[in-house]
This record gives sequence, structure tokens and C-alpha cells, in this order.
Amino acid sequence: MKNLIEELKWRGLVQDIMPGTEEQLNKEMTTGYVGFDPTADSLHIGNLVPIMLLAHLQRCGHKPIALIGGATGMVGDPSGKSEERNLLSEDILQHNLSCVKKQLEKFLDFNAAKANGAEIVNNYDWFKEFTFLDFIRDVGKHISINYMLAKDSVKKRHESEAGMSFTEFTYQLVQGYDFYWLYKNKNCKLQMGGSDQWGNIVTGTELIRRKSGGEAFAFTCPLLTKADGGKFGKTEKGNVWLDAKKTSPYQFYQFWLNAADEDAERYLKTFTFLTKDEIEKLKEQHHGNEHLRLLQQKLAEEVTTFVHSKKEYDFAVQASQILFSNETAEILKQLNEEELLQVMEGVPKVEFAKQNLGIDIISFLADTKIFASKGEAKKMVQGGGVSINKLRVESLEFRIDASQLLNEKYLLVQKGKKNYWLVKVV
Repeated sequence: MKNLIEELKWRGLVQDIMPGTEEQLNKEMTTGYVGFDPTADSLHIGNLVPIMLLAHLQRCGHKPIALIGGATGMVGDPSGKSEERNLLSEDILQHNLSCVKKQLEKFLDFNAAKANGAEIVNNYDWFKEFTFLDFIRDVGKHISINYMLAKDSVKKRHESEAGMSFTEFTYQLVQGYDFYWLYKNKNCKLQMGGSDQWGNIVTGTELIRRKSGGEAFAFTCPLLTKADGGKFGKTEKGNVWLDAKKTSPYQFYQFWLNAADEDAERYLKTFTFLTKDEIEKLKEQHHGNEHLRLLQQKLAEEVTTFVHSKKEYDFAVQASQILFSNETAEILKQLNEEELLQVMEGVPKVEFAKQNLGIDIISFLADTKIFASKGEAKKMVQGGGVSINKLRVESLEFRIDASQLLNEKYLLVQKGKKNYWLVKVV
């Protein structure tokens, strides 16, 4: 059995760890879990860290459990939050749960025939019949108010202007009970999570000790930040999602490709299964050849293939070449409409009337407002600075006609090296 903690430490994925955790993992196959919050119908790249923890756990011979917080999603965790979260209806939660479950099945081996086959559980299953009186009698009496108030997540909110509701205050008991339930019913002895969860996790180990005299273990990983201090996983468009419909594989690939050198180095350790030697070799090749962006290319390849597929990764590379290299006129013609629009996401779009096909290039460029005037358009065409569908316009006599249309309705106009417009003929 491979040493999980040793593996995670060099990857920078261990922050707090309970005494005895490493020894327990080295002693026997151990069941460990991570909780996921079903507040959306897709996980995002912030969730990739706990996913990697579960994947490493399984690769090291242990059994992973992904807990979906169907019950806790109705409550709201105060950890790291400055305001109370909106509560979700049961219908929305059920929809989110099924979507998240489907995603997790891509990253872990759920083969029930294997001793360490992964499992998914939903804490709503054991909370739905749990009455309030039973809860305060069976759980609440074991943990003191002083113990709960001492937690950083509680302190911060308790002292803030917004304060903290009773609902949120009891969250750590609810999460603590999850760990206790899994310990009793699934022989789960380990909980993992982000460092902001340490207080909630420790409440679970304490509840196990007080209620059953058992011993449980835990560790957390650091919360990810970017080298420039910005929030990891956020772009101008918001979250980078794992669902291809919310964040296209092309955009997903571009996110990793655009990482700063310092970040790319860390992310290779965090988000890939590359070995220490492989990463060191990459760093050596990258040093002095930073312009080739070897770290970023490998990172984008590994993570896009892991989350989407090799096929989607290949398409993302092809899509990048369409916009950033010259020999792509043929590739462009091969794309179906969905692929074309995926590649052109973020490219300005204009419409052009079908009845005006046959128009000369200069009038076309001025009518679509790609150029402010015919004079400016003429100058650029003469200088070889205009391309239609990645083919340079060589003559002022060039005319736009139906034979040039991609998928019978689009034209890609390029002005200079980097400015693109997608023209839809309607």
C-alpha cells in the first residue's frame, strides 16, 4: 500500500493533520470521506481538490466515500462565509444531487466488487427521519456550547455585524454527526477537506470519541489561491465549471493554459497524477524556455483529459490553433455548427443579410461595421491584413458569396493578427 500522506505532502496537499492519521493509513485499508455541497447542478474546479484527495486515497489502496450534502445543503455552512446562504428546495436539491453524482462517477472507480470501490452517500437519507428532539438528545448533549464557540468559523461570524443564525451555529453538529454515522455504518475512520473545514471535521472526531469511545482521523489541505492573490477558479465569467455545458472544454482548456508560471508549477502537483520526477523534468525543460509554456501545456492536457476526455482535449487544441495559427482553413471547414460556436465563444458576432451576398469585400467590411469606413477597409485589404475563413483576401475585387459560408451560414473575418468577428448570414 502506497503512503498516502507522503504522496500528498510533496504535492502541497496537507495542512492540518490529526495525530495517528498517517499510522492508521499505513496499517490497513481505511475508508475515508469528503463532503460535497449540492448548491449547484455542477461541481466547479474548486471541487477538484477534494476530488483529487479521494482519487489519491483510492489509488493508495483505500476506500473513498463521496458524501453529497442533501441535508446540509438545506442548512448552510458558515465556514469561510460572511453571509448566510440561501436555503434550497428539495426539488432543486434532488436535481443537483443527481448531476453531481454523475460527475463524481467519472473520477473514481465505483466497482462494488472491489474492496476499495468508491461509494456515494447522501446525508439526507439519515437525517430525514431524525426529529429535532432526538437530535438534541442524541447529538447535542455530547458537545458543549463552549467547544462550539471556540471554533474560528463560529467566532468570526458571531462577532460580525451580520451575526449568526441558530441554523448555522448547529451546522458543525450536523456535519459532525455525518462522520459519526459513517463511522458506525460504513466503518469510515477518516475525513478530509479544505482547511476552512477543520473545525467541523474535528467536531466529528470528538462526537465519535464521546458517543462510542472510538477513534477517528482527519487531515485538511490548504485553500488554493493564485500567485497574484486572486481567487482561484474565478474568471470574468464567474466559476469554471466541470460541466461542459456551463464551461466548454475549450474554455476549460484555456483556463489552465493561461496560468502564470508559478501557479502552473503548483497546479501540476495539485491537479495531475504526474510523478515528482516527471514534474521536475518538466520544470527543467521550462526553465529558459518560458515562452514555450511547457508547464501550462502539460497542465491543460492532463486536467482537460481527466475532467472531459482525450477527444475534448484534442478538440480544444485544434480550436486554439484555429484562432492562433495560420494553417487552419481546412480544419475550420470540418467543424460542425456546435463546434464552431464553441471555438468562437467570446468572439464578437455580427449579422449580415443573405440577400446582400455577392457584395464586394470593401462594402461587406464597412456594412458589417468591422471597419469604420470603406477607406480604412481598403487600406487594410491592400496591406494583406484581412482574411475570410483564415484565407487572406488578395484582391479588392474579392466578393462574398454562398460558397464561402461555413455550415451554410457563417463567415470568420480576421482583421490584423488577433482581431476576429463571426458573421452570421441571416
